[in-house]
Amino acid sequence: MQAKKRYLILFSAGACLILLFCIGGIHIPLSRRAQSRRDGRALGGYQPGSRWRRSPGSLQSFRAPDQDYTDDTDGHFSPRQKRDAGVYYGNRCRMDSCFDFSLCERNGFKVYVYPQQKGEKMSESYQNILSSIEGSRFYTPDPGQACLFVLSLDTLDRDQLSPQYVHNLRAKIQSLPLWNGGKNHIIFNLYSGTWPDYTEDLGFDIGLAMLAKASISTENFRPNFDVSIPLFSRDHPRTGGDRGFLKHNTIPPFRKYMLVFKGKRYLTGIGSDTRNALYHVHNAEDVVLLTTCKHGKDWQKHKDARCDKDNAEYDKYDYREMLNNSTFCLVPRGRRLGSFRFLEALQAACVPVMLSNGWELPFSEIIDWNTAAVIGDERLLLQIPSTVRSIHQDKILSLRQQTQFLWEAYFNSVEKIVLTTLEIIQDRVLQRTSRSNLMWNSLPGGLFTLPQYSTYLGDFPFYYAELGIKPYPKFTAIIHVVTPLVSQSQPVMKLLVAVAKSQYCAQVIVLWNCEKPLPAKHRWPAASVPVLVIEGENKVISSRFLPYDTIPTDAVLSLDEDTVLSTTEVDFAFTVWQSFPDRIVGYPARSHFWDGNKERWGYTSKWTNDYSMVLTGAAIYHKYYHYLYTSYLPASLKSMVDQMSNCEDILMNFLVSAVSKLPPIKVTQKKQYKETMMGQSSRASRWADPDHFAQRQTCMNKFASWFGTMPLVHSQMRLDPVLFKDQVSILRKKYRDIERL
Repeated sequence: MQAKKRYLILFSAGACLILLFCIGGIHIPLSRRAQSRRDGRALGGYQPGSRWRRSPGSLQSFRAPDQDYTDDTDGHFSPRQKRDAGVYYGNRCRMDSCFDFSLCERNGFKVYVYPQQKGEKMSESYQNILSSIEGSRFYTPDPGQACLFVLSLDTLDRDQLSPQYVHNLRAKIQSLPLWNGGKNHIIFNLYSGTWPDYTEDLGFDIGLAMLAKASISTENFRPNFDVSIPLFSRDHPRTGGDRGFLKHNTIPPFRKYMLVFKGKRYLTGIGSDTRNALYHVHNAEDVVLLTTCKHGKDWQKHKDARCDKDNAEYDKYDYREMLNNSTFCLVPRGRRLGSFRFLEALQAACVPVMLSNGWELPFSEIIDWNTAAVIGDERLLLQIPSTVRSIHQDKILSLRQQTQFLWEAYFNSVEKIVLTTLEIIQDRVLQRTSRSNLMWNSLPGGLFTLPQYSTYLGDFPFYYAELGIKPYPKFTAIIHVVTPLVSQSQPVMKLLVAVAKSQYCAQVIVLWNCEKPLPAKHRWPAASVPVLVIEGENKVISSRFLPYDTIPTDAVLSLDEDTVLSTTEVDFAFTVWQSFPDRIVGYPARSHFWDGNKERWGYTSKWTNDYSMVLTGAAIYHKYYHYLYTSYLPASLKSMVDQMSNCEDILMNFLVSAVSKLPPIKVTQKKQYKETMMGQSSRASRWADPDHFAQRQTCMNKFASWFGTMPLVHSQMRLDPVLFKDQVSILRKKYRDIERL
């Protein structure tokens, strides 16, 4: 009987299990391998934990060789998987998982731009981006040497209603032979989505490509992979760019208005809530927040009760006047998260008050925006006025100054936006030589601070004050020689002896750029410091600015062979330089001017109280500028200088002023620093060449064209020794010999 009961119970339980299985109450789990295959297909081949190995040679493919990224793969996503993966199929991409580092290890960080396809339209803004890349030191015309690839297909505007929208982009990109699923590619984009929701979808699969995108949300931003860039207008200059509007600091730093905004108000659709609520905090006194709904073709169909009043108030104020006379500028989101108001506020030294929840701020990977902006919350709009009023005036002054630095360092031209993007990626690729936070967020900025030179801040002339250190108290003299050594009475011999006697001289390097063979060692005068004679590379004039390993000091005293300087003059110039290590300090001064009749820059050597250059025939500067001259400037400018054997001193002044934003420093009132030209060499007589001056005029305009602006800064300051020319005993003066010159 008991056995029958047991069998009956087992039979009933089995029947229940079969019934539950049939109606779907129990799911039999797939094996781990099957589950892995399903997830791999759903996420476009991604497997958590897969990593690129940072070693030379070919790397294992991130996806199966036969797998392709097409819009059809969207069918494999469940709603939950779509939400987890975000807008972009490579949502989980990071540098370690979606970037082939081996391409960069072979040839360094080089960028290839696809050739433009015939018949493809391209916006002016995208042309400016590509031109900026092609004019940079990163560009290579050889795809075999490239580490990063940039499309020639215009991806900036992906709004289907825009005339700049490029159709069939997915098929065009997939047909590119180097696309490789987007690996090691970067895609630039300013506008995505369209009315009414303006999503961040680009309308094609970006695969494994990085995004340099404006108005990108923190939800879709892939840290350490994408780059958030600012939204800029089609009128944004390609190179150069305007300076910030802050000409001088005012104490206290308050302006006519405390907080301003002037822009569109959206009556319907995304982005309308925040701007529609601005009237609640507008007081028409020091908080002036103006909106208009008078935009678009059918705005009157949707107008509300406030439209007419808002439009009338809107027309009473001039936007530029408000911008230049306000302490804070509100930057609320529009249809998209980003806004043109952001860059406009930065340039005007109007501290941006961000009101765009979820926006990944431009270059957030490198810029500390808490030092230049106020980050607000759309949900706390009513608290914004009291918040900005509570900010101390010292903090306001600091914020305002930082807006000017960031504007001029990274945002005032398309070229700087593009170069900053590339430098960020290069820092990721070359992690051992990446910039520190201080390099990015303090003068002169990351674009002029090359970590390939050094990663130690103390090796750069800009950070001595920050670190509380001083430059090495010695200099290395480099004498540039182009004429044969025929007599012991030549000026170069006197110069070498005078410089070597300086108490601050550590070494003298004679750079032999003469066509004749090197003189025997015994022909050079004896000196108390080491004298090293080296041959110039290719005998070109730019070789005087090469970053020689034989320069052990921070300071370089650059000298032409026919310069006439006394030991006392050298000592005084070096003493001055120690207080201004980021500038050129020296004797021969020149100036530039704008010729309104010829509409070009002019060069003058007239003796006046005004100057903007100190020639490197007798000047001291930091040796980092040798590295910057060699590595930063384009080969085209250096080739022009070498062909003419002229203008290298002007180019160095352009470079140093562009970096420091300051003029050079002239010391003492000495007019003559060269003796009568001697020798028959054409190189030696170049100063007497009638074409010499005309060449320098041409150089001025070529250099200004490349820099995109005129970086030279005028000055009337001259530094003399204490008691110089004073009617006191000569015995009371330290640099008494200068009086007799």
